[in-house]
Order: sequence, then C-alpha cells, then structure tokens
Amino acid sequence: QVQLVESGGGLVQTGGSLRLSCAVSGSSIIAINPMAWYRQAPGKPRELVAAISSGSNTNYADFVKGRFTISRDIAKNTVYLEMNNLKPEDTAVYYCGGTRFLIDYWGQGTQVTVSS
Repeated sequence: QVQLVESGGGLVQTGGSLRLSCAVSGSSIIAINPMAWYRQAPGKPRELVAAISSGSNTNYADFVKGRFTISRDIAKNTVYLEMNNLKPEDTAVYYCGGTRFLIDYWGQGTQVTVSS
C-alpha cells in the first residue's frame, strides 16, 4: 500500500522560508513518476506547484519559479519542497502526489500560512 505523508507546514511571515517533506512508503519514489507538489487555497481549485520526474527533471508553476525548489532523497524515499520568499498568496494546503501504474496517490496535506 502506497502512502504519502507530508510535513513541514506552518505559519511564517512574508519573505520567510519553509521546507516541506513528503515521505513515501510502499513504493520507491522512482516508481512514482512524476512526484509532485500541489496546493489548494480556500475556494480555489487544486493547482500544480512543482514536479520531479524519475529522471530528475523538474518543472515549476510560473508563480513559484525562482522561489521554490523541488528535490528528492532516494535513500530516504522522500521528496522536498523548499519554499523561499513566501508571499501571503502562497497560503494554502500543500499536497504531494503522484501516479504509479495509473493509480493516483495523495498525502493528507500540510497547511502553509503566510502572514503579511
């Protein structure tokens, strides 16, 4: 059974930083292609923030380019999202997710709140 567990969210001031972690069990993160971070703000649809492929190629939404970095530690089977220069509009629940053998997997989400 594949499980994804996010951690690292919290309350931070504008301009601050956070690092989110997504620990995966039941599958190697290499087999979940791509692994991605999404976010959902109240009243808005879930949107893609960043993704990393099994070959380590990365993609970012325009609104986080230059501020967020997705990475992974294969030995720890964990994917990270380093978030810098946070803005109030980054406030959302952040989810990690991915698809393996046509099945979508999601974590429970972690709240990120950026105060102005």
